[in-house]
Amino acid sequence: MTTTETQSDRVVRPTPSRDTWNVFTRELRPVVRDPFTLIFSLVQPLVFLGLFAPLLIGSSGAPASETLQWFVPGVLVMIVLFGTGAVGSNLQYEMMTGSHERTLVAPLARSSLLVGRALKEIAPIVVQALLIVLIAWPFGFTIHWGGLVLGLALLAVFGVGLGSLSYSLALATKDREWLFWGVQQTLIFPLLILSGMLLPLEQGPGWMRAVSTVNPVNWVVQAERALFAGDLGSMTVLWGWLAALALAAVGLAVGIRAIRRSN
Repeated sequence: MTTTETQSDRVVRPTPSRDTWNVFTRELRPVVRDPFTLIFSLVQPLVFLGLFAPLLIGSSGAPASETLQWFVPGVLVMIVLFGTGAVGSNLQYEMMTGSHERTLVAPLARSSLLVGRALKEIAPIVVQALLIVLIAWPFGFTIHWGGLVLGLALLAVFGVGLGSLSYSLALATKDREWLFWGVQQTLIFPLLILSGMLLPLEQGPGWMRAVSTVNPVNWVVQAERALFAGDLGSMTVLWGWLAALALAAVGLAVGIRAIRRSN
């Protein structure tokens, strides 16, 4: 006696690459349908660019073009730092509403739930960075196209790592939203200040300069400045890529382990 296997009887085996793409498109769809959140997230970097940059130009005495060449790459890294550092709150909302639990029982590879979400952060990063560069361009900011492409790729890798760590923090602080924001805010601002993102650290205390050498954000900022200046072969660029890749590897490893253990 033989039986005919129907489509509904087949066991759907998770395929990580396909599942990652499905999660990526699912997460990106709301952004495409409602780009207002993407536009609204530009308010903070535009405020820094419009209000902080003139003060920096006045205090440094350097030409506006030279100051913007130093300042704009730091603003781009700041977009990634604040944007992807907070994406775990979206996952917390899904856990509170039960949406995350439904995805856990779906025939998807657990790792794809994290990787797809992390990759989704690349698209907003690229769009926002391009807009900031185009806004600064008429005011003397010089665009080196090769450096721009490599700089955007570096921001994407950095964002994947930071976003993965943010998702990991959200899983670790389930049902305790206040703890997520407490940890996130406690870490974000020291990383920002000790990266030389907004102000140079050369005149700072020795201990600040020492701490900045082990701050991966600092190396990404320095690499972005070298890339946008057209110095593609600089050792600073190499160290920035190593820092971003290391952060991405650690973030994905920690995040995948956390989401596989989630229930």
